[in-house]
Amino acid sequence: MAKVAVYQEPADSELMPYRAVSGEKQGLGHTAGEALDALASQLPPEDTESLVIVRSLRADRFFDAEQRRRLEELMALRRQAIAGNARLTAQEEAELEQLVDAELQAATRRASALFHDLTQ
Repeated sequence: MAKVAVYQEPADSELMPYRAVSGEKQGLGHTAGEALDALASQLPPEDTESLVIVRSLRADRFFDAEQRRRLEELMALRRQAIAGNARLTAQEEAELEQLVDAELQAATRRASALFHDLTQ
């Protein structure tokens, strides 16, 4: 199963405000679902099975405001680099990967907390 992140683009994005990203592949859409569908069409069949929980992209006890701010900043730099046929520095790529992993761990902890709340 592939790691997928869905982001709402900054308010100034015009037509496709949602972006789904998995590795080097990305999909855009008017909604988070459209962006996921656009991305899924590019993934190998073994990576298209997913459980999706949609939540607000605000800071929480699992992924704080500073982590969220830096992730958004690095994702913006990555989009600019891709648009300009450039690359992030090795340090930026490593930091971005670390933050994506931290958000994935936070999502796992959120899911565990949600499951706990639903089973009580």
